[in-house]
Amino acid sequence: MNNLSYKTVSANKATVQKEWIVVDAEGHNLGRLATKVAMLLRGKYKPSYTPHVDCGDNVIVINAEKINLTGNKLNDKTYVRHTGYPGGQRFLTAKVMQQKNPALLVEKAVKGMLPKNRLGAQLFRNLNVYVGAAHKHEAQQPKTVNLNEIK
Repeated sequence: MNNLSYKTVSANKATVQKEWIVVDAEGHNLGRLATKVAMLLRGKYKPSYTPHVDCGDNVIVINAEKINLTGNKLNDKTYVRHTGYPGGQRFLTAKVMQQKNPALLVEKAVKGMLPKNRLGAQLFRNLNVYVGAAHKHEAQQPKTVNLNEIK
């Protein structure tokens, strides 16, 4: 009998190696960008990926105001929130949200693609979205990633 031993290695909080990544949103479509950023946040491209552990990277998205929305989504896509009072349902179109707070547009798209549990909330804290090319995470020495190279 062959005594080869193959063990499945499960990552945990102590063995995870997290990096800082910068993603430039300029010229990308919102949904395509959000899926790739969500994948980076989860760590699904890493060989040590473990579904129940935060093994993804910290992602910085810059130039959030230069994101594209295809078709007529700029006018048709609506975001709903509620004030908490009776009759307090409020609607915003993507066009108005992009003018008021373009970073929130990207954050909502990415958050919708993360798990809806405590792990998803923890992963969402690893996302930083900025309007413009400047960000405050230079001390972490982030590396720039081209999203077109990620499958």
